[in-house]
Amino acid sequence: MDQQLRFSKGIIVVTPGRVLARAPGASGWESWPFAPDLVLRHHDHAGVGHLELVNAHGRLGAWRFTLGQNLSAIRLVEQFDAHLDSHSTGQPVVQEEKNICPSCKAPLEPDQEECPVCTKVVYTPPSTWTLFRLWRFAKPYKWQLALGFTFMLLSTGAHLIPPYLTIPLMDNVLIPYQNGKAVDPSLVVMYMSGLVGASILAWIFGWGKTYVLALASERIGADLRTTTYEHLLQLSLEYFSGKRTGDLMSRIGSESDRICVFLSLHLLDFLSDCLMIVMTGVILFNLDPWLAICTLAPLPFIAWMIHLVRDRLRTGFEKIDRVWGEVTNVLADTIPGIRVVKAFAQEAREANRFRTANKHNLAVNDKLNKVWSLFSPTVSFLTELGLLVIWVFGIYQVSKGNITVGVLSSFVAYASRFYGRLDSMSRIVSVTQKSASAAKRIFDILDHVSSVPEPVNPVKLGKIKGDISLREVGFRYGNRAVNRGINLDIKAGQMVGLVGHSGSGKSTLVNLICRFYDVAEGAILLDGVDIRTFAVSDYRRNIGLVLQEPFLFFGTIAENLAYGKPGATREEIIAAARAAHAHEFILRLPQGYDSMVGERGQGLSGGERQRISIARALLIDPKILILDEATASVDSETEKEIQRALDNLVQGRTTIAIAHRLSTLQKADRLVVLDRGVVVEDGPHDELMALEGAYYRLYQAQARNAELAKEE
Repeated sequence: MDQQLRFSKGIIVVTPGRVLARAPGASGWESWPFAPDLVLRHHDHAGVGHLELVNAHGRLGAWRFTLGQNLSAIRLVEQFDAHLDSHSTGQPVVQEEKNICPSCKAPLEPDQEECPVCTKVVYTPPSTWTLFRLWRFAKPYKWQLALGFTFMLLSTGAHLIPPYLTIPLMDNVLIPYQNGKAVDPSLVVMYMSGLVGASILAWIFGWGKTYVLALASERIGADLRTTTYEHLLQLSLEYFSGKRTGDLMSRIGSESDRICVFLSLHLLDFLSDCLMIVMTGVILFNLDPWLAICTLAPLPFIAWMIHLVRDRLRTGFEKIDRVWGEVTNVLADTIPGIRVVKAFAQEAREANRFRTANKHNLAVNDKLNKVWSLFSPTVSFLTELGLLVIWVFGIYQVSKGNITVGVLSSFVAYASRFYGRLDSMSRIVSVTQKSASAAKRIFDILDHVSSVPEPVNPVKLGKIKGDISLREVGFRYGNRAVNRGINLDIKAGQMVGLVGHSGSGKSTLVNLICRFYDVAEGAILLDGVDIRTFAVSDYRRNIGLVLQEPFLFFGTIAENLAYGKPGATREEIIAAARAAHAHEFILRLPQGYDSMVGERGQGLSGGERQRISIARALLIDPKILILDEATASVDSETEKEIQRALDNLVQGRTTIAIAHRLSTLQKADRLVVLDRGVVVEDGPHDELMALEGAYYRLYQAQARNAELAKEE
């Protein structure tokens, strides 16, 4: 990051004899040779990492970076210290042995246990067969579907009656009348009655077919949405960390709606078209086999074209879905964060982001439409050509006396319906591929297995004491190890503070204790029992969590307070609010506890939201309390109010607290210092300060930063 804390690119290099750096925007390199008084310092503050190069005369260089580069910065400092010692003592640097992937031979970092190249997810395009998996949701409505299919069969049969009646109508009524012969009125009434009756039957059965199948498909779509959402709620945080909110909303909302429309409209029409084509084909062959063969002549060409464009459409529509997810992601980012957008006057920037995503979406659609625009008119041309062939060959058959004019008229009527349905069926290719793409994106969620599984035979969790033990605990994000070999015992009622640089594994350790993630190695025990043997919901009901940025839902103050205990009485809610020092400011709101809270707590200050969060945790009366930077984002006065509320909250509970300001953890019984995922120190504040180790250096660095802040 540059001096204005804007994203930029720079580089710092440690060699065996010196430090090299090129600052963001600089054209040349700066160089500092090793000297005994040279020191490279590393610390982080407010989400920004700092590296400082100093000697006895003052600061030589300073660089800022995002915390995504924090592990690299720590490794750089370690290499600096090693090379500086080597320069002073003359002893060579002992390099860590690099691991090599046995498959692709790519170099691995010391804490990388899996190759990022070999473990890359292989993309599989959507397949039309994915749609058959929807039978799982259609099976409960099989009798409604069977009834709808029966109505479809009867409706299709009724639609085929009028063209057949044109044969006697032409041969026995119209042509004799044109030739001067008398017409029997009873025949006209009979044929007209047949045409009217067939139309009425087709309407009745068509209405029944559409109504019954639409009801069934809507219920299938509703079950699909509910099942997907319920499964999504059961997945671990690991899944959500790699997904965008807009993408998941699009899958559950628009993708399931697309499938529902496909089932209720397009699939219904497709099946009806198939029945119509089969039944029409049978009638055509019964009337005249040679003329029927001419009618079916375009079919092989249409089938070949469908096969040709199917794969392009399938991959194209899946790409369109992904690109549309980019559009919805911009909306999901901007609308909840509209306050920040307006505060920094970034409306034009966000509009440009949306415009760019929308242009990308337009470009992808245009590319696919080039294929589709050629396919559909070609099918129409082939069907028109087929009708022309029927007329030519039909006139020839009439001239030879093989068929009558009535048969030819009926044939043309049937062929028109046949080709009309054939053209309609060709359009189903596009809709089917869109639906297959949507089904794949939904089944991607349903097929994902939670990394925090429920035990097959869960151990019943009774009244707990709150003893927590970590035994050789290890965890990794993807292929990078974050925590390794952690052994820790926390007694019931004890308050333990977790401290360390950003990226040292504090929040990960808390996530493991909450079982948001499962350990990769070792075990976490609650009262001597592995937490993986408890039902997840039973275990988490005993944990109260207070985060740095409390999340409040749209609803009343009382509903937010009782979120963890929906059946709480108003007296219990008020008691929790009093203990959290929130009762007074709640009463000052227009409707008190019934006042509406905006989305994510809009309308309340940061301190007020935090005290509601504390009251929410108090209401469930947890035995284990997790405080994750609970006072980091508030001012000093608000911090005092929150600290008083926290003092009430921690009483008689096993408490694990993470705090950036180390001064807030001095009341803790013990402090556990983490560095690069391992515990390096453990003990009370005074004892750790006396050691003058990692905790001492962290404390002194914060003290210096505080003094500098006062001077500024």
